[in-house]
Amino acid sequence: MTALILLAGAGISGAVGVDDGLPVTVAVIASVAVATVGGGPVAEVIFRWASFRGGEAQASDEGDVTHHVLRGGLWIGLMERVAIASTLWAGWPEGLAVVLAVKGLGRFTELKQHAAAEQFILGTFASVLWACAAYGVGLLLI
Repeated sequence: MTALILLAGAGISGAVGVDDGLPVTVAVIASVAVATVGGGPVAEVIFRWASFRGGEAQASDEGDVTHHVLRGGLWIGLMERVAIASTLWAGWPEGLAVVLAVKGLGRFTELKQHAAAEQFILGTFASVLWACAAYGVGLLLI
């Protein structure tokens, strides 16, 4: 939630127009940090929303909705968002394809299960869109 507030505040200040803007280095570091840290909670919200809407979720004995978890997702997501924001800042948008290809190849055997494939797609979209949004806000700040 904090990252969402920071991203929204940065976007508003960038859209309104700060007189001199931020130094490029500060904007790059801040946007990569927000992309990295904020994407996990965004993906979790998407997973909960998808489960609530009738996805492949299962209810536990306590009545809580759970979803199938792909192992290593937290760390993979962190590295994915760092790589995406970094390739965009480096002026190499083709790096997005490389990051997503590596991620897909790494999960290939697990994606034969419907629930795992659904979680992979939802998590990847949420993560990529968040990282791109953080980059975009960083651009507004400079």
